[in-house]
Amino acid sequence: MNAPTRENLQGLDLLAEINRLKRERNAVILAHYYQKPEIQDLADFVGDSLELSKRAAETDADVIAFCGVKFMAETAKILSPQKTVILPDMAAGCSLEDSCPPGKFRAFREANPDHIALTYINCSAEVKALSDIIVTSSSAETILSQIPQTQKIIFGPDRHLGGYLSRKFGREMLLWPGVCIVHEAFSETELLKLKAQHPGVPVAAHPECPPHIIDHADYVGSTSGILQFAKTLEGDTLIVATEPHIIHQMEKAEPTKTFIGAPGSDGNCACNICPYMALNTMEKLYLALRDLKPQIELDEDVRVAAKRSLDRMLEMASGTVGKGDLGRV
Repeated sequence: MNAPTRENLQGLDLLAEINRLKRERNAVILAHYYQKPEIQDLADFVGDSLELSKRAAETDADVIAFCGVKFMAETAKILSPQKTVILPDMAAGCSLEDSCPPGKFRAFREANPDHIALTYINCSAEVKALSDIIVTSSSAETILSQIPQTQKIIFGPDRHLGGYLSRKFGREMLLWPGVCIVHEAFSETELLKLKAQHPGVPVAAHPECPPHIIDHADYVGSTSGILQFAKTLEGDTLIVATEPHIIHQMEKAEPTKTFIGAPGSDGNCACNICPYMALNTMEKLYLALRDLKPQIELDEDVRVAAKRSLDRMLEMASGTVGKGDLGRV
């Protein structure tokens, strides 16, 4: 019997086949919080991008199937070069990564030689390799607080996250003009209507949101931070201003609470759903495990340079880098 093709998967028990292939390939399946619930539920680990890559590196798996977007799978490859890393759909990109081509970022750095590059993890491996320190939305504040006030900083590619940090810490930074198309889509007008319908209900927002959304938030933090906030929330309702698939994990953790996704531009559109994350499907995951492609491949020089900036983040986030060392980034 011929193996099912991409065009002929009807009648296949995809969950059973994915689990079978996972065992045969000695694979670990990772799912970002923004994946469809059916993919989250079959994954070995669900979480933020860096945490997933770190957990996969700690396993004895030969294959990492990353249900997320390309820069996340690249991060897994940076940390686990000996493992095969597959992404169900190589077209699953990121508007932040797209906004920051490596050549233009290199030129920007060269035009500002007295600045260090503090770069959000939502970027390509090549841009990571051109950076001094990578940050995540959960580690950015800890890391920025360790950089001397006299040190000039480039922050990219997310101008909203960079702007949030700049305002909070009173630090002037050169901001790359990228945005996340999902968080950019939230409407202040529609959010205010929603707050009026639910008086007193708090709002949790991701720092990738623009200031006019952040200004109405009771909590601002990473995706995992928002999830933790939902778990410890004393009330029974929360408005969530980030990609709405995180609500699946909230409802699993707190089934008696109500979670409301913040609305997009007209209150009815699905523009707050990441179109890149949505490209990954059960069918594509099955085919990726079956064929071991598409695979993430990185130039070794790029990988090593990118890992250096990631390692510096991990060291600073854990407090193991002294301020005297920061001049050598």
